[in-house]
Amino acid sequence: MSSGIQVKPKTAVQKSKTSPLPHSAQHATKPKPSDKLNPKTIDPFGAYTRPTSAFAAIYAKGGIPCRLVHGSVKHRLQWECLPETVPFDPLLVTLAEGLRETKHPYTFVSKEGFKELLMVDGATEKAIPLLPRLVPVLKAALAHSDDEVFGRGLDALVQLSAVVGPSLNDHLKHLLTNLSRRLMNKKFREKITVALQKLEQYGGKVS
Repeated sequence: MSSGIQVKPKTAVQKSKTSPLPHSAQHATKPKPSDKLNPKTIDPFGAYTRPTSAFAAIYAKGGIPCRLVHGSVKHRLQWECLPETVPFDPLLVTLAEGLRETKHPYTFVSKEGFKELLMVDGATEKAIPLLPRLVPVLKAALAHSDDEVFGRGLDALVQLSAVVGPSLNDHLKHLLTNLSRRLMNKKFREKITVALQKLEQYGGKVS
């Protein structure tokens, strides 16, 4: 009988040993929500390490010679060297690629960098040879579903037209289709109308 008594506590001990397992399993499941949160905190960094565009890739590697400087009133760009000394090829095309970005600071750097680079002395001679590569990139921005991307693309097109003048005319046929589609949207009608007027002003008669 004593052996039978000894068996009972063993089974009780076994039950007590086995019973915590579900609890430990439950405890193991509790950290899972935090485990799910960890990838979320890593994902933004992963987006920078795995850029989705040429601009993001080059920017991540330090290939864009300007950086965003946060100001109390507004942001500005700080160039690592004088913009006049920067080769337009391929930087101007790369900045145009960045117009399709939707994340900060890519959006600001690409928009301001494109504008400021076109303001340097000799920009006309430097930009005209790049038009065959710039126009498809700007077309992609104008065809983008994001309204802000379209707006940046439209601004860049007008800025480019002001610099290269009639040299852009032969390429406009590739861009006007995208403008006409957005022209039906009341939100952009006035802005596109003004842009078309400026394109005609800078380039002369547009077919």
